[in-house]
Amino acid sequence: MRPALIGDIGGTNARFALVIPGDTAPYDMQNLACADYPGPVEAAREYLARVGAIDELAPREACLAFACPVHNERVKMTNNPWDFQKSEVKAALGLSLFKVINDFTAQALGVPHVDQAHLFEVQAGVAQPRAARLIIGPGTGLGVAGVFPGRHAWIPLPTEGGHASFAPTDELEQALLAFFQARHGRVSVERVLCGQGLLELYQALCEFDAAAPSFNTPAEITAGADAGDERARRALLRFLKILGNVCGDATLTMGARGGVYLCGGILPRLLDWLPESALAESFNDKGRMRSYNADIPIHVVTHPWTGLLGAAEALHNEEVV
Repeated sequence: MRPALIGDIGGTNARFALVIPGDTAPYDMQNLACADYPGPVEAAREYLARVGAIDELAPREACLAFACPVHNERVKMTNNPWDFQKSEVKAALGLSLFKVINDFTAQALGVPHVDQAHLFEVQAGVAQPRAARLIIGPGTGLGVAGVFPGRHAWIPLPTEGGHASFAPTDELEQALLAFFQARHGRVSVERVLCGQGLLELYQALCEFDAAAPSFNTPAEITAGADAGDERARRALLRFLKILGNVCGDATLTMGARGGVYLCGGILPRLLDWLPESALAESFNDKGRMRSYNADIPIHVVTHPWTGLLGAAEALHNEEVV
């Protein structure tokens, strides 16, 4: 039987795997750098050649998830230069079935397939079994999606919630908003809650303190915080506090009483910081709705291939078009 191709493609990495149609267990997972390829056709061909899925073993079905809006025939990625037509990719790869979904739709569809060992608890609570779940997480950008348990299959709730406006909650965040506005004009929550956002948040704190920055990348800031640098530490904790604010608002908007699942490439590296952070407190700090949010469980998803699990789910899920 020919395998199907699945993929989870972000601003930096293109993760591919194969799956037997009708199954949701990916195999032959590999991670390719998007910058090494002009588009999805070339990256997919390289992957298929590496795993020997060519000629009579070449897939005829595929589901690829991309970190951008995907509702039109033309797909233009937000944080890398890939720009393509769905029909051209389908023809170039010789596919009879080609599904294109948003990357956080894939994350959302993958979460129900993640085992308990890959869930790190941030806040205890009781998940309602027939309620929406919120999937949100910072990486190259900020992804936001939901998933709902339908009668026969999981129903994804795609959003572009990462592009909602950043709303300050105290004087420091008012100053941060002005700093980001001077650089970018309109400030979305994604401007703050992503890898570049962490760097710029740190740079803002340096400017407020009239100090020269000591670090130039998000990874350096995290390492500096781990080593005890006070300004890096403040930047990291403020990042997590703002994430809690945004998650709490999105939970209220979606009615996500099925739980909140924090995904993306950044948070699994910050697990040791979560107990010290104000993420859970700011998530619950919603005035008259405090008790509503305080009952909802929050987990960080540490599974390395959640998006691929979701792409496998989406392949033959009739709720996903």
